[in-house]
Amino acid sequence: MSSDFEAYEQDFGILTAEITNKVGRIPKLAGEEKTQLVLNVDKQLEEVRELLEQMDLEVREIPIQSRGMYNSRLKSYKQEMDKLEKDFKRSRIAYSDEVRNELLGADGGSSENQLIKLREERAHLLDNTEKLERSSRRLEAGYQIAVETEQVGQEILSNLSTDREKIQKARERLRETDANLGKSSRILTGMLRRIIQNRVLVFILGAIIVLTIVLAIYFNLRGR
Repeated sequence: MSSDFEAYEQDFGILTAEITNKVGRIPKLAGEEKTQLVLNVDKQLEEVRELLEQMDLEVREIPIQSRGMYNSRLKSYKQEMDKLEKDFKRSRIAYSDEVRNELLGADGGSSENQLIKLREERAHLLDNTEKLERSSRRLEAGYQIAVETEQVGQEILSNLSTDREKIQKARERLRETDANLGKSSRILTGMLRRIIQNRVLVFILGAIIVLTIVLAIYFNLRGR
């Protein structure tokens, strides 16, 4: 795990160095060239954010006894990222003296006021853009949570359906068992009835035999 973290650290160092260099160049540019460089830096900053997320996940997997050191390093990288974003924000509305003079031209007084107003409007637009980007990221995160929740719900429904089938099969087995028990009960009842009938017959036959013997003895004694 620590080796993965260190690999992310190397990528972080390379990316932030490139971004720092480009952020320093942005105020010296104007027009389409500046726009393209701003878009490029914005894309690289997003890559850095993803790197920090990966590093955060790696730190959580590191044993507790070693985690403190990596947490400190990650915290410093996040602070560096915050500084980069602030520098980038300032660079997007800044112009070097050379570019400013080129934009102002001969009419320096009124153009200076226009440039200040333009910078204020640009800063306001950039703030609104960043708010929209943050809202978009929150919406994406919310959508991802909704998708994951839906997947969990589908898994639960699938498990419930499987459990329902098992319960239905168990009920069918119980019905079959009840039917078999009913048949067995009827068979045993019939057998008991026959046993009782047989015993009654034996008792009657025994009584008849005893009575016959008694009568025979009686008549034999009387005949004498």
